[in-house]
Amino acid sequence: MENTNVSLPLLGDKFPKMTVNTTQGKKVLPDDYLGQWFVLFSHPGDFTPVCTTEFIGFAKKADQFKEMNTELIGLSVDQVYAHLKWVEWINENTDTTIPFPVIADELGKVATTLGMLHENKGTNTVRAVFIVDPNGILRLMMYYPQEIGRSVDEVLRSVKALQISDAYGVAAPENYPNNDWLGDKVIIPPASTEELAEKRKAQAKKGEIEYLDWWFTYKNL
Repeated sequence: MENTNVSLPLLGDKFPKMTVNTTQGKKVLPDDYLGQWFVLFSHPGDFTPVCTTEFIGFAKKADQFKEMNTELIGLSVDQVYAHLKWVEWINENTDTTIPFPVIADELGKVATTLGMLHENKGTNTVRAVFIVDPNGILRLMMYYPQEIGRSVDEVLRSVKALQISDAYGVAAPENYPNNDWLGDKVIIPPASTEELAEKRKAQAKKGEIEYLDWWFTYKNL
């Protein structure tokens, strides 16, 4: 009997290589985006109200993503012709240009590979978000039900936090950079040796970092 189990990618895995048909032509993921971050987000279907508000939201923030060297890619199981007509409708009725490509996953191969098809939701894709780094590594996944729209600002925040973490070797607190307690300060990874714990104490005495305990230190960038 043929094994139909699908091994879904995990955080830290290489994003599965795939050739996709989009509203801007064929693309190879993640190869065509190496050297850049990209956000792949799925929507349940074209010509649906919640998805329309999300596309408008992503379009209005597209320049902010680009400033962070991040590209956007939409996806659903609709045909490319439906995508084109829907994008046209959004432009004509909301005065919003959709600048990013939209994958036409007619056979559901991409959605199946990435776990976007859930049995209790029929053939529509769930609202999923995948953030992939410049090396083609999957860094973050989010899943939302069909009835709840996503926050584009949260996706932006997540990309920024990941980039800060990579650049400085730190962790980002809740709602970084607007944490109610630490503000825009970043967390230093906990000391893993006695020597490093003592070093952190010394840094704190010099005012280089802020120190609550050996496992909780933080600083300004």
